[in-house]
Amino acid sequence: MERAAHDELVRLERVSKVYRMGEVDVFALRSVSLRIDRGELVAIMGASGSGKSTALNVIGTLDRPTSGRYFLAGEAVDQLDEAELSRQRNLNIGFVFQAFHLLPRETALSNVELPLVYAGVRAAERRRRALTALERVGLAARARHLPSQLSGGQQQRVSLARAIVQNPPLLLADEPTGALDSTTSLQVLELLGGLHREGMTIVIVTHDRAVASYASRLVTFADGQLQGAAAPASAPEPARRALEVAS
Repeated sequence: MERAAHDELVRLERVSKVYRMGEVDVFALRSVSLRIDRGELVAIMGASGSGKSTALNVIGTLDRPTSGRYFLAGEAVDQLDEAELSRQRNLNIGFVFQAFHLLPRETALSNVELPLVYAGVRAAERRRRALTALERVGLAARARHLPSQLSGGQQQRVSLARAIVQNPPLLLADEPTGALDSTTSLQVLELLGGLHREGMTIVIVTHDRAVASYASRLVTFADGQLQGAAAPASAPEPARRALEVAS
C-alpha cells in the first residue's frame, strides 16, 4: 500500500554535497533521494566516509545541499536563509551526538533550558519544561548537578532531554551510544525506543548493527550513495541480548 503524502516528514530529492579540496571536488553525497515518514525510526549505516553523517547534517540543516532539494514537513528548507534555518533547527529538530556538547559550567537543568532560551520562552516556563524533559529521561533528581558530577550515560541523557525539550517532530542521533558502555547504551536505546513509541520520528546514524536493529528501517550508504533501505535483520530483543553479551 502506498504511504499517504501527509505522512511524509523528510524528503531528499537527488541531493548531492560536494566539498572543494584544492583542485579536486570531493562528493560526500551523490544524488541521494530518501523519504522518511512521521513516526519512523530509521537507522543509517555505512563505512567511514560513506556519506551517512553528511546525510544526517543535511537533514538537520547543518549542511546545505550543493544540488538537489530538501523538504521538511513539506517546506523547501534548502531555500531558506540562515535565520530561518536556525529557527527550523530550534523548533523542529532535536540533536543528540556522540560527544555530549554540554556546557561544563552550567547545571543539567540550565543545559536543557538552552533551546528554550533561544526560543524566547520565559524563565518559569523554561524551568518547568526542562524539568519535565529531565524527568522523561529519569534525571529530574540530578537537575542541579554539573556535567562533571554526572556519569557518561547521565550526560547523554541530559543531552537527550535538551534535544526533546521543545517536543520536536524530528530527532537526529549521530552515534548516540558511541562513547558509552554496553549497559548504558542499552538504557539510552530504550529511552529512544520509548520516544519512538510516543510518536517521535527518529533517525540514528550508527556503525553498530545491534543499535540499528532497534530501527523499523535500515538505510545503507556507500561512497556517498544510497545503497538500499530495508527492515533491519533483528528486532530489539536480539539487540538487547547482543548488547548484554558485549558487557
